[in-house]
Amino acid sequence: MKTLRLVLGFLLMAPVARGDVPASTLPARQANFAWDKTLLRASFSYRDVVDVAIASKLSSGLPTVVAMRAYVLRDGESDPVALAVRTCRVVYDLWDEVYRVRLTEPGRERDTAAINLEGVLRLCTEARDLAVVDRSVLRVGRVHFLGVIVDVNPISPQMLEQMRRWLSRPTGSTGIAPSDALFGSFVGLFLRQIGTSDRTLKFRTQGFLP
Repeated sequence: MKTLRLVLGFLLMAPVARGDVPASTLPARQANFAWDKTLLRASFSYRDVVDVAIASKLSSGLPTVVAMRAYVLRDGESDPVALAVRTCRVVYDLWDEVYRVRLTEPGRERDTAAINLEGVLRLCTEARDLAVVDRSVLRVGRVHFLGVIVDVNPISPQMLEQMRRWLSRPTGSTGIAPSDALFGSFVGLFLRQIGTSDRTLKFRTQGFLP
């Protein structure tokens, strides 16, 4: 049982392709960071994960899942210190001609609807005031950044289950501690296994100081 739990954890936390790619070398994009007392919140976009093929799937009536993982890393280190997760499940209602959306992120889950693709993109591919990490997890004077992985329709149900379990934590409880061994090794964090999702997007944000 212990071995199985570690394997399931590895599916969520470790693998993302073959060949080690340091998070610091990923394409950079801007994020907005703001402190909510001791909780760091971030806003950033990953709209480009939805290409023409994904847009077509979104209107097919079949479920589409956009799963985002934002790892907090210290500059010059490879192991993350925190993880913020966000998932969005979309089903186009062919009868009512609206997109049914279930959005899950730290501290909240809600069901809503969008009347067009633009509405889906706003809900599912834009993180707004995402609860990222408590200040106590960060090291004063060290530059930190987010390494972000977005998957559309991950084929691993185990990975989605681990993401749901991680999201069940209280808001701000995103820090990765030694007791989180369940979630596996962080070596090769930005390695990607071919064929794990319909589409994968990876990038890093600019650095920030606690």
